[in-house]
Amino acid sequence: MADITRRLGWRHLRSTPTAHIRHHRDGTLVHDGPGLAFWFRPLTAALSEVPVEDRELAMTFRARTADFQDVSVQATVTYRIGDPALAATRLDFSVDPDTGAWRGAPLEQLGTLLTETAQQHALHVLARTPLAAALADGPAAVRERIAAGLGGEPRLPATGIEVVAVRVMAVRPEAEVERALRTPTRELIQQEADRATYERRAVAVERERAIAENELASQIELARREEQLVQQRGANARREAQENAAADQVRAQAEAARTVRLAEAEAARSVALAHAEAQAAREVGEARAEAQSAWLRVHGEVDVATLHALTGTRLAENLPHIDSLTLTPDVLTGLLARLGGGDRG
Repeated sequence: MADITRRLGWRHLRSTPTAHIRHHRDGTLVHDGPGLAFWFRPLTAALSEVPVEDRELAMTFRARTADFQDVSVQATVTYRIGDPALAATRLDFSVDPDTGAWRGAPLEQLGTLLTETAQQHALHVLARTPLAAALADGPAAVRERIAAGLGGEPRLPATGIEVVAVRVMAVRPEAEVERALRTPTRELIQQEADRATYERRAVAVERERAIAENELASQIELARREEQLVQQRGANARREAQENAAADQVRAQAEAARTVRLAEAEAARSVALAHAEAQAAREVGEARAEAQSAWLRVHGEVDVATLHALTGTRLAENLPHIDSLTLTPDVLTGLLARLGGGDRG
């Protein structure tokens, strides 16, 4: 919408670069072009504002396929007004000189023209296409048919309209039909998922079996090695026992030989000692005999009184040493009684 300012009965219009302005004064074209700014009198001016930028027209409509199934089509048409002067003569783009607003609804008229034309060609192609093909290849076929139809529509160039692009986003069936169509696919997907699950479980079971077999083989190998270890330990123990027995036998023989040698040496020493002791005893006996003989010879030559004196002396020498002697009345009485009795006897 153009920006119009009031000044003392005059009006100033300022448009945007994407708006083509046509100014007629008294039937004469005074200004014609995009992005204009000028003063004018409202009573003698006729203004038109034609947008020249690319515009998007979204449309949704229903159609029926060759197998009598209803579908909805979502499409977008991009267009521009390539000839603003021609469009201004075919559609009402006039604006109010006081407000700058369109007096009519030219873009709605243009949208209705494009929508009806596009819908006509889409219905034509879908009416000859089964539902399955329409859902699979429908968007591309509908887009091509709409683009070709709009490009060959004579009213659009006559109105100054250029179609830039056509896009078809979706061709969708009714909700019930869509659910029915999804069911086989869902079943197939579910079957594939179940098959994948079963395969995964089978792989897991196979792996568990392989692991169990490996564990069993490991246990068997471990038992075999343990058996070999026990056998080896038994052989080592037997060998060690044999070696210990042989060592003990050698040690016993050596100990016996040593004991025999010691016994022989001890016997020889005992014999020699006994012989020496016998020899010494013999010599001592002989010496004592000779001394006794000499003593007897000496005492045989001495008189009896001398022998008594020697005997008393020898007896006195053998008596114990007496420092003091205590005589009690009991002892004296007994001694005197004995002495008296001796005299009587």
